[in-house]
Amino acid sequence: MENERICVLCECTLENDDDCVEVEDSIVCSDCSCEECTVCQCCGRRVFNVNATADEHICVCDSCYERCYTRCEQCSRIIHSDDVYGDEDEEYCADCYSRQNQAIREYGYKPRPVFYGSGSRFFGVELEIDYGGRDEDNAEALLEIANRHHKHIYIKSDGSLDDGMEIVTHPMSLVYHLEEFPWEDLLHQAVHMEYRSHQTSTCGLHIHVDRTSLGTNQAIQEETISRILYFVEAHWNEMLRFSRRSEANMNRWAARYGYEHQPKAILDKAKSAYGRYTAVNLCNEHTIEFRMFRGTLRRNTLFATLQLVEHICNAALYLSDEEIKGLSWSDFVLHINETELIQYLKERRLYINEEIKTEEEL
Repeated sequence: MENERICVLCECTLENDDDCVEVEDSIVCSDCSCEECTVCQCCGRRVFNVNATADEHICVCDSCYERCYTRCEQCSRIIHSDDVYGDEDEEYCADCYSRQNQAIREYGYKPRPVFYGSGSRFFGVELEIDYGGRDEDNAEALLEIANRHHKHIYIKSDGSLDDGMEIVTHPMSLVYHLEEFPWEDLLHQAVHMEYRSHQTSTCGLHIHVDRTSLGTNQAIQEETISRILYFVEAHWNEMLRFSRRSEANMNRWAARYGYEHQPKAILDKAKSAYGRYTAVNLCNEHTIEFRMFRGTLRRNTLFATLQLVEHICNAALYLSDEEIKGLSWSDFVLHINETELIQYLKERRLYINEEIKTEEEL
């Protein structure tokens, strides 16, 4: 028929004008209009769902969103540019902005990452501290030390702690962590305020590594990650001793995937695992997370942990599957030359089995 038209979505024939709905210069049937289209609450134009942005409060077409809207940095709610609080780097809705004066953020708080230092690899540190209180004044004192010149850290609440909080750094290069960020002053202040980390059953030290540093594309990154997992499983006893955790504590917070003879087999097992409470957590889109380490307020221990993670990542990146399988622990530590890491390996009797003076963990 001359007036016959076809729905661009389901390709049904539309014989009556009443069955036709115009959407973005195309014709769709009324059923598809209800299911696959929406009306922009800004300009009133009907658009396809794939060309709209929505949350539980509002739905706008992509054109209006780009022109007039953004998302709250904290809760991701869509907000009109006239209702934005903050600045171009950190934009908030009114409710979230009103909470910005709080030193301790909610557990789900996750700002846009700021990268410090240079190089191809960045580390984000999550350090849990306990026993000193979930105290705003204490948190402000720690923020004052760490963020005096740059917004290096933020502090969050954590329900797994008895009476403490979690210090989270923005991504930093290893050199920046070791030489620029004021870890020594920050840890000293935490101890002065009677916080503890190692001397608890609750605290962990988690190290995030950006995936892009593990290969030039996703396939190479996954191969590297598979070798990281293999290294951890093949040297589980050494990693357990390095971590300062008990076997039971490790099983609760950072369980192993289980040894397999091939790196890829361990990666396949990891992909089928549920949850983030694993020794190397792969749930994050942009990072992998080493969760196995017990918390610490000793500068040397924290630095040694970062250096160890760097060495593991480099071994997995530059060695083949067969080479990583043939790498013994003694061969691995043979070329380590960082003072902090050698000191810590000796303390844990993982380098040379000789008695040395050991500082108390806090």
